[in-house]
This record gives sequence, structure tokens and C-alpha cells, in this order.
Amino acid sequence: MATGYMELLRMPHAGRLIAATLVGRLPYATAPLAIVIFARSEGASYTLAGALAALYGLATAVGQPWLGRLADVHGQPRVMLPSAVVSAIAMIALAAIGVDPLPAAAAAIVVAGVATPPLEGGLRALWPSVLKREDRVHRAYALDAVAQEVMFAVGPLVVMVLVAAWSPAGSLLVVNVLGVLGALAVVTSAPSREWRSEPRDAHWLGALRSAGMLVLLGAFLFVGVSLGSISVAAVAYAESAGDELISTYLLSSLGAGALAGGLWYGARTWAGEPERRLVVLVAALAAGYLPLVLAPDSVALMTLLAGVAGLFLAPVLACAFVVIDRHAPTGTVTEAFSWLVTCFGVGVAGGTAVVGPILEARGVVAGFGVAGAGGLAALTVLLSTRGVLARRPVRAGQVQVAPPAAVVEPVPGADAGGK
Repeated sequence: MATGYMELLRMPHAGRLIAATLVGRLPYATAPLAIVIFARSEGASYTLAGALAALYGLATAVGQPWLGRLADVHGQPRVMLPSAVVSAIAMIALAAIGVDPLPAAAAAIVVAGVATPPLEGGLRALWPSVLKREDRVHRAYALDAVAQEVMFAVGPLVVMVLVAAWSPAGSLLVVNVLGVLGALAVVTSAPSREWRSEPRDAHWLGALRSAGMLVLLGAFLFVGVSLGSISVAAVAYAESAGDELISTYLLSSLGAGALAGGLWYGARTWAGEPERRLVVLVAALAAGYLPLVLAPDSVALMTLLAGVAGLFLAPVLACAFVVIDRHAPTGTVTEAFSWLVTCFGVGVAGGTAVVGPILEARGVVAGFGVAGAGGLAALTVLLSTRGVLARRPVRAGQVQVAPPAAVVEPVPGADAGGK
């Protein structure tokens, strides 16, 4: 299993790009938890805390595809680093002003979200030029998903350690400074500086003119709902148990499960169409979310359930990256991957916004029920649109191959004049 991954990491620039991208995305990965904890420390209700975290998600949903399109057109360094700096300044401003006055706090969150750099989409755009071979690129997608789960496992712990050692505001400061350093390491690398997108057709819809892309984005919107609701429900479960650190156990276990699943998935060579495989993986993901509604009093058992719930997240992401690469129009690769981040952002925002009132009205069990409902909704989208993803993708600029009956074969021996 490790041999294939080590081969990738030995490729020039690969290790640096993965590590720097993870550090650069730390503010985005920890924002829902960090904002909820910060808002609660300022006296905000769960509803307000969830709404502020949702606002960040919505703001990233606006910014990611826009910045991704700019990176496709103008290159990565001119977009990634300035946006990372602006986002960090806005989050530091939030830490300084708190949630009162609320309009100022909301404005800072919006700016931070919109300016979040599309490092995730940018990394996947770089893999073909760095790794050279398609099989390596596909394995890199799995490694990328695995590495992200390490970040999602470690990120909540980093936030809670910073909160305990300093303060919720201090955690926002440190995490966002690290984010800027990660973005700087990415854009100063040779692959990022030299990368140029393929020529693209001028079209205002960009990557969204692909029907397959729309199906994927619809499904992953609901996966985001599941993840967003779990972040807030975990905090509520921890408070009901009388120990805030329990939320880090649950979220870290969720990430650890995804890490194990991603390592298993990336170590195998998969036959068949990735579109069909994605449906099976999303079904398994949805099945893993459902037991969370048990919300047992045993913290150890609940932590185990969280780990099981995460097992298929990284495989789902890795398979989705391949499918997106197949369906994205030419010249829109960064934008296409950024749209996936956008749908996660909208989904996470929806999940965090919806679960707050549900927690206050119905309790922890109903809060985790939102995660199960999101997984089932994602599966429903894929099952109801199987025909769209099954169609052979046609890249921008490619000519659709005519059906066999429409093909006219030349007569052997005939010249241009038909003689």
C-alpha cells in the first residue's frame, strides 16, 4: 500500500505541494468549528453561531469558483497569495471585534470567505504537469483526499489546543497566519509559477455548462450538509456530556476514519467507469452516517461510530475528482474543482444553519439526523440522474463522434473525385 504513495511523494515538488496546500487550507477546514466556538465564547446562541459559520460557507461558495476562474485565466500566484492575505486579515479583524456589533462581524466573515484562495482546485490542476501519467494522477487524487482527512482530523485538535492555551480569538489568529504561509509555499513553487491553463472557450457559464458537472455539484451539496451538521452537533454532544474536548474526539475520529478509507481506496487499481463506482461509494457513505442518530451516552462508542461514518468520505472525494476531471470543459479545470468546494461550502453552510435550531428544539439526536438525511439526499441525486453521468463526456472543442449508422465509409480505391 505504501509503495504507490511513496512513489508519488518522491516525484519532484509533490510532497511540497501537498503539505503546503494542506497548511494553506487550514483556515477553511477549521472555520465552521472555530467560528462556532468563538461565537459561543462571545455569548452567542447556537442559532447565531451556526448562522455565522453558515455565512462563511456561503461566502466561500461565491468566492471559490470566481477565484478559480481568475486562476485559470491569470495563473495561480497572482490570485492565490493576495486572496489568502485578504482572507486572513478579515478573520483577524473578526477576532478583534467579536460578534458585537453583529454587522461588522458578519462583514468580516463575508470578506474572509469570499477571499479564501482556491488552493484545493489549484493543486488538482497542477497534478497532470507534475506527475505526467494518468495512473499517478488518479492515485494523487486519493492521496490528496487522504491528506485532507489528516488535516480535518488534526485541525479541530489544533483549534481546541489553541483555545485552551490562549483563547478562541487567538486560535483564529494563529490558524489564519498559517494559512497565508501555506499559500506562499504553494505559489512560490516551480509548478505553480509555470502552470498555464489550456485555452478555454468564452462562455459565461464556464465549467457549469457541463451537465455531468451539475449532477456532481448537486450531490455534493448534500454531502456538505452532512459534514456541516456534524460539526455543530458534535459540539452540542460534547456540551451535553460536560466536556468540550469530546467534540474534538468525534471530529478527529471522523477524519481518522476517512484517512483509513482513503488509504485503502488509493492503494487499489479500480476497473470500470468511475461514475458507477461513485454511486456505490456515496451509498456506503450515507449508510455510515445513519448510526450517528443513536448518540449513545458512551463517549467511546460515539467516537467509534464517528470513525465508521468517516470511512467512505475520502474514497467518495477521490472518485469525484476523477469524474470531475472527465466532465469539466477544457480550460476550466481549476474553476471546476473550485465549484466542488463551493458546493461543499453551500452544503456546510446549510447544514450548520439548519442544525442549530434543530438542536435547540429537538436535541442532539435530531441534530445528527441531519447528517443521515444529507447522505441519503446525495445518493438520491446520483440515482435519479444516472443517465447524465453515464453519457460519454465531450470536452470543449471536441467533435461528437457520429453514431455508426451515420458514418459513411470511403469506397476502396476511389479518388477524391469519386471515380
